[in-house]
Amino acid sequence: MLIREVRTIAYLNKQIDDGRLGGRRLLVHLIEAEDLIRSFSWSSRLNGDWKFLLHLHEMGRRHADEWLATNFDRIGRESTVDLYQKYF
Repeated sequence: MLIREVRTIAYLNKQIDDGRLGGRRLLVHLIEAEDLIRSFSWSSRLNGDWKFLLHLHEMGRRHADEWLATNFDRIGRESTVDLYQKYF
């Protein structure tokens, strides 16, 4: 369901960019850590161990801090992800 909604946003932003639709583009930001997640096994998705969850939380915080350091000036000005490229 989320993918469908993101694709709708990408489609509407493209229509606005092409002048076919009035309005303002929706700015979208994406903080992802596929490189980190791929290092875990499938069974880790079922791991509810508190230490493991704290480890994931810390990894997420570090990754978000890095993202903010790189992209903070773009927030509210431009999207930091090309939805059309990523989801189509």
